[in-house]
Amino acid sequence: MGFVEDEAELAARFPAFCVHPEWVVLGAFRDGVLLGYAAAQDYGPHLRSGNSHRTAKLHDLYTAPDARGQGVGRTLMRGIEAWAQARGARYLFWYANLREATPAYERMGYMPGAEVQEGYRFFEVDFSERTARQPHPERGS
Repeated sequence: MGFVEDEAELAARFPAFCVHPEWVVLGAFRDGVLLGYAAAQDYGPHLRSGNSHRTAKLHDLYTAPDARGQGVGRTLMRGIEAWAQARGARYLFWYANLREATPAYERMGYMPGAEVQEGYRFFEVDFSERTARQPHPERGS
């Protein structure tokens, strides 16, 4: 998925991310075949406001081409949301490319911010408003 600077370094780095206490890597499988994965990071308590503005970032969400359109991405996103909420995060944010990712997130019900940054849209879920799936108007990236 996307740009990889060095495949060998990625392969060496990946196992550490899977067990790091501030990270989660979720996988979706069917009959032992990996259909997709999601990776997110808990940034921990906010410097000035502690846990009231605790933030998590979705770094990767990937669904194998043959599994797209079957709810794999949606299921992984719900898992990431549940993980972030269980850790006490108020916000979950991510960036999505304009080509495939932004339309996929919009189909899942997420609304991007109006700004476009180098071919990416900003998304954010504010868990303090359970039904809100749009960027906080004053937060930015």
